[in-house]
Amino acid sequence: MTADHSALYVGRVEHTRVRTIRHALGYRVYMLLLDLDHVETRLARLRLLTRGRFGLMSWRAADHGDRSGRPLRQQVEAHLAAAGIEIDGGPIRMLTMPRILGYGFNPISVYFCHRPDGGVAALLYEVTNTFGERHSYLVARPVDTPGPIHQTADKAFFVSPFMDMDLTYDFTVRPPAEGVSVVVAVRRGDTPVLTASFAGGRRPLTDDQLLRAFLTHPLLTWKVTVGIHWEAAKMMLKGARYRDRGPPPKQPVTVGHARS
Repeated sequence: MTADHSALYVGRVEHTRVRTIRHALGYRVYMLLLDLDHVETRLARLRLLTRGRFGLMSWRAADHGDRSGRPLRQQVEAHLAAAGIEIDGGPIRMLTMPRILGYGFNPISVYFCHRPDGGVAALLYEVTNTFGERHSYLVARPVDTPGPIHQTADKAFFVSPFMDMDLTYDFTVRPPAEGVSVVVAVRRGDTPVLTASFAGGRRPLTDDQLLRAFLTHPLLTWKVTVGIHWEAAKMMLKGARYRDRGPPPKQPVTVGHARS
């Protein structure tokens, strides 16, 4: 059985829009890295982070994937198999925010799908919008090369009411180690539109560190949701045009490709 690499990453989210209307925002956040093979035993050792029930912080498998509560590993492996990606039982670790006082909202959770030798075989980006809809982008990493992972996928899912659909996402990711970073650059053709990022430093997943994160980042998920709507209001005051939301994609996953 592989080692448990669960951890806490504390850092900052940044958004910068550079086309049509210029707008920037940033706020401090923390995220959990949870090994799906060890999540039950890992959370059982914690008092401040509960599994599946109300608590100061909590994590629920049913908040993710298809929300059925079916084991997340099975769901991710099914998406990998459909895309022809094999990880041969290697670990799957997800980067996500916990529920805070019962409330949870994750604009993006990232699943790092590893081969048995530890190399990253694929990334699954699980995106949830404020309308409660969800879609994921799955991109293989054919070869382990030093440095960040570069991937791309065409936008297929409505997220911001101020962004068109004919866009492309470029992902640049440094997998979790002493630090982690996920950068999503949005472009129309070769023209940059927006960049969103999270970068954080590793801390051990302990009650002491969870309490410290809770006190220094109060009401984390509540703050994220309120912040999204507050920033949307400011965008409208700047003249942003609201786009109508079409139906969500029929398929739960869009497959992207590696980017040189």
